[in-house]
Amino acid sequence: MKNTTLWAVVIIIVFFGILLGTTAFYIVDQTQQAIVIRFGNILNIRTEPGIYVKTPFIDNVVKLEKRIMIYDIPVERVITSDRRTILADTYAIWRIEDPQKFIETLRTVEVAKTRIDDIVYSHARDVIGNYTFSEVLSFQRVAILEDIKNRSEASLQDFGINVVDVRLKRTDLPQENTEAVYERMKSERYAMAAQLRAEGEREAQRIRAEADKQASRIRSDAQREAEIIRGTGEASAINIYSQAYSLDQDFYELQKITDIYKDSFNNSVLVIPNDSPLLKFFYEVE
Repeated sequence: MKNTTLWAVVIIIVFFGILLGTTAFYIVDQTQQAIVIRFGNILNIRTEPGIYVKTPFIDNVVKLEKRIMIYDIPVERVITSDRRTILADTYAIWRIEDPQKFIETLRTVEVAKTRIDDIVYSHARDVIGNYTFSEVLSFQRVAILEDIKNRSEASLQDFGINVVDVRLKRTDLPQENTEAVYERMKSERYAMAAQLRAEGEREAQRIRAEADKQASRIRSDAQREAEIIRGTGEASAINIYSQAYSLDQDFYELQKITDIYKDSFNNSVLVIPNDSPLLKFFYEVE
């Protein structure tokens, strides 16, 4: 009986020893940070990996993620400054920077996501509302996201959350607006094409008028130069004829008539009266 009682005591001691051993220690790995809470008050915060001791059955250990997390914010409707409704699909990159503030204000990651959702959407709505639809789609998109990120970071700082970045995955128009925007863009493109065609036609007319003007000037210059050359040539010919005539009148006359024969009798029939001066040398030949 005594042995049985002794073994029972030993088993109870071992049981409580194992129980105390498993509840008196806790492990924090590289990806975690732990908060030790006793009666609702924060007793310790462990951010470095290791094995730590706590008071069994009294201390409660809450472990939080130490790594950067991504929260995909549901798509929300946002109105731009030119009264366009767009669907903003954003996500936030964040981490728990101050575990004490985080536990005191939010307690859990799920509650934190709800708060991130509210704050980021609120700032996205305010910031995008200051820009037009075209500006949201332009290079100003980077500045818009930076502004949303800075405002969200300032708002979530009191909750122990650090917002690393806010990104806009896509910006779409609501389905009911897509067709209307498409029709308007098509009309704008048609108007732009018509304007370009009209400008091209005006430019073509200007080029043709300039070309006609230059051609007219070139023809006038060429005609004037031709008249000068012709006049000079005729003057030279008259001078040459005059010199030839003064040297030998008969030979000159013979040469002229010979040239007339050559030009007139070439594959043609020429009717000349008997008393024509052209036949003068025929009658003189014996």
